Amino acid sequence: MTTAQSQRLLVVLDEDECRRLLATASVGRVAFTEGAMPAIQPASFAVSGNDVLIPTGLGSKMAAGSRGAVLAFEVDDYDLTERTGWNVTVIGPSRLIRDPSHVTALNELGVLPWAPATAHCYIALHMAVVRGRRISSPPRPPPRNGQG
Repeated sequence: MTTAQSQRLLVVLDEDECRRLLATASVGRVAFTEGAMPAIQPASFAVSGNDVLIPTGLGSKMAAGSRGAVLAFEVDDYDLTERTGWNVTVIGPSRLIRDPSHVTALNELGVLPWAPATAHCYIALHMAVVRGRRISSPPRPPPRNGQG
């Protein structure tokens, strides 16, 4: 391990910071079960209250895997060069919203399904567990004697 790697800092984020970071992202990854196996797909989303709302195709594998199941949803941002960044994971029970009047109301959020869909619904993932972490570089010391 290089000196720069050993000096990176790992900070566990509190729920408020996790929610703030969650609001800065527009695409994440949803983990669900497909045929008794774990599956992960990218997804657009919006946050409303204590729910992550994920538009998906009506009849999609993600919609089928979310009916009442506990799901995980993850967003992140990172710098590959510095090997720094953050991630937020949300875990909780889900429900499928497919009633046309509710879908129409949620469409006002302006979030479209990641994959094209002729008809869509929403997965509402209740945020029962919200956790995250940040890996950062230590602060750089100020230049000495006016050198920079």
